[in-house]
Amino acid sequence: MADAEQAVIVPVDHRQMDYPTFLKLHRGQLANSGVPEVYWPGVQKKIRDEVYDAGHYFGMMQVEEDEEEGDDEGGGDRNNPTPGDHRWCVVVTSEDGVDSSDSSSIFLVDHAWTFQYGYARLQLQQVPGLLGRMAALMDICQELSEEEKTERVLDEMWRFTWQYKLNFQGATADDKIAFWYVNDEFGSRIQHCDEPACRMVPFYYVPTKTSYTLMWLLQDLDCGDEVTRDFADGLSDDTERKCRLLAWIPQDFTHISPNQGISVDDQFYWTRLKGCRETLPIPDATGNPLTNREGPYKVYMDIQVIRDNLTDSQFQLVEEESQADIVWTRSHLRDFKTFSVDRPDVYINQFPCEGILTVKDCLAYIGQRAVTNQDPEALENGPKWLPTTFNLAWALPQFVSSFQQREERQEGIPWALPQFVSCFQRREERGLDNHWILKPWNLARGLDTQVTNKLHHIIRLSETSPKVACKYLEDPVLYYREDVGQVKMDIRYIVMLQSVKPLKLFAYKVFWLRFANKPFSLDHLDEYEKHFTVMNYTEGGTKLHQVHYDDFIPIFEKQYPDFPWKGVELSIFSAFRELFESAVSREAPYGIGHYPMARSLYAIDLMLKWDKNEQGEKIMQPVLLEVNFCPDCDRACKYHPNFFNDIFSALFLNDFADRPVAVIS
Repeated sequence: MADAEQAVIVPVDHRQMDYPTFLKLHRGQLANSGVPEVYWPGVQKKIRDEVYDAGHYFGMMQVEEDEEEGDDEGGGDRNNPTPGDHRWCVVVTSEDGVDSSDSSSIFLVDHAWTFQYGYARLQLQQVPGLLGRMAALMDICQELSEEEKTERVLDEMWRFTWQYKLNFQGATADDKIAFWYVNDEFGSRIQHCDEPACRMVPFYYVPTKTSYTLMWLLQDLDCGDEVTRDFADGLSDDTERKCRLLAWIPQDFTHISPNQGISVDDQFYWTRLKGCRETLPIPDATGNPLTNREGPYKVYMDIQVIRDNLTDSQFQLVEEESQADIVWTRSHLRDFKTFSVDRPDVYINQFPCEGILTVKDCLAYIGQRAVTNQDPEALENGPKWLPTTFNLAWALPQFVSSFQQREERQEGIPWALPQFVSCFQRREERGLDNHWILKPWNLARGLDTQVTNKLHHIIRLSETSPKVACKYLEDPVLYYREDVGQVKMDIRYIVMLQSVKPLKLFAYKVFWLRFANKPFSLDHLDEYEKHFTVMNYTEGGTKLHQVHYDDFIPIFEKQYPDFPWKGVELSIFSAFRELFESAVSREAPYGIGHYPMARSLYAIDLMLKWDKNEQGEKIMQPVLLEVNFCPDCDRACKYHPNFFNDIFSALFLNDFADRPVAVIS
């Protein structure tokens, strides 16, 4: 949405803008949204002149729910998204009806509330009148306390919200976060129907930076006819539609095996390789790694923090890549085939197909590969060191990129939303904890990541971008902060992969810690500083609590005297080893590819949770959260100036003497 051309000159007063200029700014948006061209002039005229004329043709009605209709478990072809005892609808009130072919029969619907998820609670608390209006629009009892109303609105709003994103040149990861909006009372009363009478799409008007909803009819309507829309617009597959409509129309998915079909077949990996435009190296085209040599290794790199801190005399920085023995770059190498032929004696800081670890959905598949004889009826999947994970995205056509046509989903690309719903519903029936965290595949820093225990919330979030749903750790090992209390923490280790065949994996024994700023509890799930630990990228001067690893260990052992850190760390390293053993257990593209001239550095973020071993004894179980390529190491170098000297010496020289490097495999 809003893919406007930046070079267009817009008049200071947008009301003076001519139609050709309007089209230059909005043609792509109108076409991509499917707005018929006959209505385009009407869109400009109504926005320019602020014409909200839907009330001349339509009216809202509140209808008592018929008991027999309410008992229909299947929900029919429509359902009331509004909680309460009444059913709202919108009908044609114009005696002459509405002619869909009339170029003016497109209507502006105002947005009553626009927000990004992390700010919803704050807006409800601070914007005058907003909470009362939303509670009334959602048919929530006004006699509740302010806190109770806020919680109800934050829960029910997912049945009323729609979303858009702003796409523009130079957009950052932060710009890709969805904006959610609630239509005004008129727009929110339009009900669902599988055979709708209208379409509604968001529209962003560039000159005033204002969003609207455009509504137009799909057929002529007579006076008294109901106006309906399709809440699963664009989806035709029956299962896909049922999943999307779960936010409004309950469906039982427990007949589906939770883990049946969530693993991937070989076609998935070839499709992924094609999509990444990655080629594999030529076997036996490389030189002899770790050859004894005279003089330092010449290193070319485009990462300033490494240039500033790689000071070991056995490595010499060069300015030209063509002079280098080692190329260490932030950019992903795609053409390993050409690189292996043209530069067979040059090291590169990445392995073929290592994305199977650094992309969240692939990480889950690699973890599941480590478990044999997975019970399809189990409510957990994968090893204990990885949270139960489901891929929610592939059914939605807007998430299938140009190289992945929808039919390829049947050739190996999984879509596990039905299995996830089954798992969620089965857990609900058994009274098990049902908190989940939804993460985008390829964003970091906690961006667009949300925690919820509401199925309708999860369904709506799955619309915004490719996401995985991971079981949220409801019983994490907490850290006591004297200034706050018991808070969540996560731990980051740096691991080094020197070789795939044989597997040679090291870990830097200095680790980094991040802490939440508010005491942990399973409530206020939208409260960032309670449920997340990444504070160094947030706005507004969020406090960053830092504890050095060698200060942390004695504090931790004092708080948990039955769990010496040495034993905890051994279990962490064991999880790392099992992960990489699974990742290299098959050749590329099914696993990380063997390439003798490759070395790589990853950051693994993890948490500890309480669990029990086979003897029923309480243990701390490491749970790996994500693996990051080319991690930010500024903090490492600030407190450990020899960090990159240690890393390069271990990876390229097999030199571990007096260095904080542990050999894992």
